[in-house]
Amino acid sequence: MSSESVKTFPSLEPPGYVGFANLPNQVHRKSVKKGFEFTLMVVGESGLGKSTLVNSLFLTDLYPERIIPNAVEKTNETVKLDASTVEIEERGVKLRLTVVDTPGYGDAINNTDCFRAIIQYIDDQFERFLRDESGLNRRNIVDNRIHCCFYFISPFGHGLKPLDIEFMRQLHSKVNIVPVIAKADVLTKKEVLRLKKKVMEEIQSNGIKIYPLPDCDSDEDEDYKEQVRQLKEAVPFAVCGSNTFLEVRGRQVRGRLYPWGVVEVENPEHCDFIKLRTMLITHMQDLQEVTQEVHYENYRSERLAKGAAVPKRATTIEGEKTAPGEKDRILQEKEAELKRMQEMLAKMQAQMQQQQQHP
Repeated sequence: MSSESVKTFPSLEPPGYVGFANLPNQVHRKSVKKGFEFTLMVVGESGLGKSTLVNSLFLTDLYPERIIPNAVEKTNETVKLDASTVEIEERGVKLRLTVVDTPGYGDAINNTDCFRAIIQYIDDQFERFLRDESGLNRRNIVDNRIHCCFYFISPFGHGLKPLDIEFMRQLHSKVNIVPVIAKADVLTKKEVLRLKKKVMEEIQSNGIKIYPLPDCDSDEDEDYKEQVRQLKEAVPFAVCGSNTFLEVRGRQVRGRLYPWGVVEVENPEHCDFIKLRTMLITHMQDLQEVTQEVHYENYRSERLAKGAAVPKRATTIEGEKTAPGEKDRILQEKEAELKRMQEMLAKMQAQMQQQQQHP
């Protein structure tokens, strides 16, 4: 019998199983490489500790050179919006955080229209995103839409003020509102519970829709279910902030020193600071999704419906034709973008020809 030689080939199968279970890892790597964007708006009267709380939440100084106006300057000023952006990196994950402050809100004698500028700013970001989404450079859109709004409630009243109710009524369909009781360290535990109950009753009786924490699925971990339950019970969050480190019983804590003791910011027995930070971090993706799928889609559908209803050539009562300025501006921007892209293509073609001629 003639012996036949048998050839062996290397196995085509990978050493480990690779299938659909690897998709989350791909999404994770891509998301980490790209980074994340989040925009937070803080609204409330002056002196409620908005800036201190934001700096405490993200362990950064967003307002290094801030000048606080006096009473005369506040009287003459209207509400101004101040956007501060900072790049935060933690364990290789990058976050582009933008905090929009509203100095001057609620400080005037007549606060009837103090929230008009805030509504206009939110609509402007929606309009900007809609225009960029319809443009040529869709891959590099910067998302400046407001994903969450911390509304600060004064701890010195007996509930919500008329201004608080009217503001939340005007904005609850445009942004995710999270009510926050400021400077909770001035209240006893019973006073905090009483104020929380009063605020929630007034929110529900006035038909205000605040950000609803998503319900847990049946297959979620029990610890996560308990965490979500505690966060829902803590709304509105009674918080206080501090960037000062104090020594308490041999350990360094962030807190506020009073003659009778120290209020620890990160102590759950003292305030809801940890719960507020947990809510913001663990539900950051959901806040962005609600902004995209609910608030932005509502604005987009209304905007497109209004645009479709407007005739192409409007006329005045005398029959004179008016120039559609908004339409011309959008066309000019698109033409400029197209020209820039053509110049880039021409430059790339010239470089390729040069490389072919001189390899």
